[in-house]
Amino acid sequence: MTPGLRPEAGTERATLVLAPNANPMTLDGTNTWLLAEPGAAAAIVVDPGPLDEGHLRTVLAAAEERELRIAQILITHGHFDHSEGAPRLAELTGAPVRALDPRFRLGSEGLTGGDVLEVDGLRLDVVATPGHSGDSLCFVLPADRAVLTGDTVLGRGTTVVAHPDGRLADYLDSLHRLRALTASAEVVTVLPGHGPVPADADAVVKFYLAHRDQRLAQVRAALAAGDRTAAEVVDRVYAEVDPAVRFAAEMSVRAQLEYLQAQP
Repeated sequence: MTPGLRPEAGTERATLVLAPNANPMTLDGTNTWLLAEPGAAAAIVVDPGPLDEGHLRTVLAAAEERELRIAQILITHGHFDHSEGAPRLAELTGAPVRALDPRFRLGSEGLTGGDVLEVDGLRLDVVATPGHSGDSLCFVLPADRAVLTGDTVLGRGTTVVAHPDGRLADYLDSLHRLRALTASAEVVTVLPGHGPVPADADAVVKFYLAHRDQRLAQVRAALAAGDRTAAEVVDRVYAEVDPAVRFAAEMSVRAQLEYLQAQP
């Protein structure tokens, strides 16, 4: 089997190729997803990951093992651990790169919420899910009742609201949008940008919403206790945070403070 390939982690149409960039922010590494309809000749790659030649060659090998041509490259959002390798993969395949943010596109077509993509019988529905970042998108794979979530929902732990580009009000709206899909069972599988595939899609989205409510309550309590800066709130609310990701906690706290200041 091709190194880095994790076929057991996906669905009938989605195959995981794990990038070798594990760290406290990326968990086990970036999940690059190879999508194709059974029996098709063309495929989509979602989030090529970092600029790592070995990883990109693994993605190519995974496609070649199934006699697939990579026809499109999609970006869930522009953070480098998802997008940095896209130009090189485009060079190797000739496929366009499509993203919401024009800075990450290669080719004439972008992406926006409400788009429907079809490649050799495979359908993807594009859902706008800003919040983690301003340009975050999710991709619903209706035939597998799955959603590719990038960093909007992770396979383990919770994600950062990367303020000021990411905003908590947007993120909560996006989580409710995903919750509508999982509650109706239109989506039963989350295919995240990092970490394992959760066992229960609806449960993980409900957990994310409850977690945000809990954090907001903790930040309100910190403000009532006299904390004023993001650093002070992190010291109280995120006392056990790994120093390697403290900067991410401070971004999320700034997003929470902005959100609370806007409330009536």
